[in-house]
Amino acid sequence: MTSRFDLPSPSRRTVVKAAAVTAAAAPALLGAASTAQAAPAATAFLHGVASGDPLPDGVLLWTRVTPTPEAVPGSGLGPDVQVGWEMAEDRGFARVVASGTTTASAASDHTVKADVRGLRPATSYWFRFTADSVVSPAARTRTAPAVDAAAPGVRFGVVSCANWEAGHFSAYRHLAARADLDAILHLGDYLYEYGSGTYPEAKYTVRQHEPRHEIVSLADYRTRHGHYRTDADLQALHAAHPVIAIWDDHEFANDAWTGGAENHTPEAEGDWAARVAAAKQAYFEWMPVRASTEGTVFRRLRFGTLADLHLLDLRSFRSAPAKTGSGSVDDPERSITGRAQLDWLKSGLAGSAATWQLVGTSVMITPVAFGALPAHLLEPLAELMGLPKEGLAVNVDQWDGYTDDRKELLAHLTSRAVRNTVFLTGDIHMAWANDVPVKAATYPFSASAATEFVVTSVTSDNLDDLLHVAPGTVSVVAAGAVKAANRHVKWVDMDHHGYGVLDVTAERSQMDYYTVSDKTDPAASTSWTRSYRTLSGTQRVERVYQPVR
Repeated sequence: MTSRFDLPSPSRRTVVKAAAVTAAAAPALLGAASTAQAAPAATAFLHGVASGDPLPDGVLLWTRVTPTPEAVPGSGLGPDVQVGWEMAEDRGFARVVASGTTTASAASDHTVKADVRGLRPATSYWFRFTADSVVSPAARTRTAPAVDAAAPGVRFGVVSCANWEAGHFSAYRHLAARADLDAILHLGDYLYEYGSGTYPEAKYTVRQHEPRHEIVSLADYRTRHGHYRTDADLQALHAAHPVIAIWDDHEFANDAWTGGAENHTPEAEGDWAARVAAAKQAYFEWMPVRASTEGTVFRRLRFGTLADLHLLDLRSFRSAPAKTGSGSVDDPERSITGRAQLDWLKSGLAGSAATWQLVGTSVMITPVAFGALPAHLLEPLAELMGLPKEGLAVNVDQWDGYTDDRKELLAHLTSRAVRNTVFLTGDIHMAWANDVPVKAATYPFSASAATEFVVTSVTSDNLDDLLHVAPGTVSVVAAGAVKAANRHVKWVDMDHHGYGVLDVTAERSQMDYYTVSDKTDPAASTSWTRSYRTLSGTQRVERVYQPVR
């Protein structure tokens, strides 16, 4: 079943996965991204190149041109400049398969996109841009399998919550170095809106945001996006893999909803609608993302007959937050998705013929209640989970605050016999592996309708950061209490930072969790931590004792 929110599909063709991308290419990409940092004397590509939203016959290309030294992000300065792009089957661009031109102007903050079509499915390509005879770094991308192809597997890097001030983006560097990924799935909080020294506190800040103040205007959001894109590790990630992204709250403001946010007041930050419009404009300018319709990111991507990827926007349509502990969390008039999006999701899930239904959701759908916790653990956990410090057991910013939508969606999965639904989630700076029960109170006797893999943050503070203690100390008590009160939660890591690698085959979906050694170290190493999988037809997670090779 298709709708206007399904990204278009090409004519159906099947090819063997190309072997052009090798591990040896990754160091060269890292170097290419780093050389883009030099200050320009003339036209330059200072913010790297990127691709995203792969289709079987196409991919979206992105870059930003700095035509003159004063034409910095958010300045509104600088002349129009013609930008050429080309895509090739080889890094040397001897076999160019597509090319074109577009214009970069101050009206779009000198960002440009090219939605390239006519490509072969499941194929790796190289692309680059030119402007005023200056050539950008070359980058690689990859198309999705043909719609009717029985793809043997698909593999995603999965990330969320990258706060510039909280650390370095080493997780991105390690994902960029992998040659085995089809795409990167970014589940939100690609950037943070806070003023410098706000989160974390100034004494724990690793590096400073630009602009230094809280971002509110279009120029502010553009400047912040541009500042993030100067990071060499982030540039390397975009140069190595296509990125599939959704937003969460910090692309706007903390705990955003349709009418405001936790840290927004008209007196201090002005009109909320104007702020959202500015944030969305900057987002679509700077991210390699196709808008599925005006002003939203919910859309669907297909990876052969193996998997459909349903991507949600859980900020643009959500009702005002409920008061924690009140019965209004169950009010059927309140929604986290909005009616149109929930109907679109239900229709897409029921109508899909794919083996797996992957749902990219920025906030956790698994119900979570807290058991008894010591006071010194309850306060930081409440902060991470969006709870009041007095510790009532509902996170109203997640699906726990909009239980009628969750009840309707899970009932739909069971009544329509939708199998193999896996929610992929970020937001809370912790890693989780969960069954998603129809009725949490009677689990495991009640059915599990789906499973959920939550990835930790790239840098944003988690439990040990908030308490300023060593990992694996007080978190042992907290994690034990959460698991005891929620038997459907099979694992939670409250301390570490890193990323996930999701490997999907017809038989199972497996999430391998990786952590970085020290988010404050720009040269941090990475190591595998744990793995969980869902076997086809089970709707349950189980531990696996080695990552997918």
